[in-house]
Amino acid sequence: MTFQYGINRTWSDCYLPQIKSIVGAHLLATAPDNLDMKHATDLLMLDARDMRIAARVRRPGYASRYPHEFTIRSEAAYGGETELSKIVNGKGDWMFYGHASSRGSCFDSWWILDLRAFRAALIRQVTNGHPIRCGDKRNTDGTAFKWFDIRSFPANPPLVVARSL
Repeated sequence: MTFQYGINRTWSDCYLPQIKSIVGAHLLATAPDNLDMKHATDLLMLDARDMRIAARVRRPGYASRYPHEFTIRSEAAYGGETELSKIVNGKGDWMFYGHASSRGSCFDSWWILDLRAFRAALIRQVTNGHPIRCGDKRNTDGTAFKWFDIRSFPANPPLVVARSL
């Protein structure tokens, strides 16, 4: 584990309670009356299988500069497999993407993105003539990111599962 990773992980982990609260609200649904009355069930998981959720928190100040973009690491400083590689290769179901607020461990804005829709859009963009606006950003620490404009994704299947108001 690199020193930079440890610092970044410690910083981003302080947002996990807030992320759990946001994502959890979108994974549970109120059970229908029949299940409540006959099966002691008040809440249901929306998808009854294991859900793998990536979480990315962008540092304060970027929400106003890049209000419609999300980024995914495309190059690691020490050559490890990147988030983009993992996602493109089929890992992960959803991704929480939040812009950290300068007012503590809350968010200025956030999205929950369906990674299956993300992969489908990447595959289909060449054949369906619906190009996705994206680009590359290199950082001074040896990492690189690919940015994507949410507005450029096709409507179906929908990329955005939920968003902040």
